[in-house]
Amino acid sequence: MVSMQVELGKTTLRNPVVLAAGTAGVLGEIRDAIDLGKIGAITTKSITAHAREGNQPLRMVDLPSGMLNAIGLANGGIDDFVTNYAPNCKHLNTTIIGSIAGDSIDAYIKVAESMDTIQGIELVEINVSCPNTTDGLEFGSCPTKLTELLTAIKPVLQSTSMIVKLSAACGDIRPHAEAAIDCGADALTLINTLPAMAIDPNTKIPHITRGIGGLSGPAIHPIAVRVVHEVYQDVARKANVPIIGTGGVLHWEDAAEFILAGATAIGIGTALFVNPVISVKIAKKLEQWVNKQGCQSVNELVGQVLT
Repeated sequence: MVSMQVELGKTTLRNPVVLAAGTAGVLGEIRDAIDLGKIGAITTKSITAHAREGNQPLRMVDLPSGMLNAIGLANGGIDDFVTNYAPNCKHLNTTIIGSIAGDSIDAYIKVAESMDTIQGIELVEINVSCPNTTDGLEFGSCPTKLTELLTAIKPVLQSTSMIVKLSAACGDIRPHAEAAIDCGADALTLINTLPAMAIDPNTKIPHITRGIGGLSGPAIHPIAVRVVHEVYQDVARKANVPIIGTGGVLHWEDAAEFILAGATAIGIGTALFVNPVISVKIAKKLEQWVNKQGCQSVNELVGQVLT
């Protein structure tokens, strides 16, 4: 037997597998397809202060290299979440990460205050990396603005740990990761989708209405592994801040790559649209891998790439 438990902030997950924001329903609707007791955590859809309709359809398209989407943070707003979803948090057999987004500091704080009071939500992920809204990257693209935002949010989170989700769209994000940690981030999620575009050569029209959307899936996996490695080696390791590696995990080997690069936990997103059970299978295969490596805990393999 090996231990697959990992720690994010003040919370211990049963294993490193985390379902990424926006891919498991608003709050765990994916439990109709999988046993949530076999994964580490699920992340809610990103919730905003007020309801958002999101971008106009078409908003998703399959590509040979992955998926392009521009949902635009469509959600019912925090009041709807508190009324219609929050009561179910304590009934889900896994750790819940509440994802929040916004277009202003006040909007982020409003959602953070509510999330912090919900029984069953143990961690809050601050999404400053959505490429599918006009303001989605405003705070995440500048360490100074990010510091201003997180300095305001951190005191609000009295009962929950703060995870900061960063994008690699703005180049080297090590300064952003350092700013997040300086502001008290308990963990980092790396990375979100990357801005991309696909055009129908017959109609000459982009495949999605917004034109540019977020690319996810296998195409971004090597980029995400590189970012996790750089942030772990230069920023997160010395600060003892865990990383959730996210981007293009379709097989257990992809998840293992993230761990070796420096991730403590693994985010799975696009793969859930292919087959929700993939997450459970990856969790099982990771345990077998850790055992085969002769380790007693998955934590022994974090950052152990041979370079």
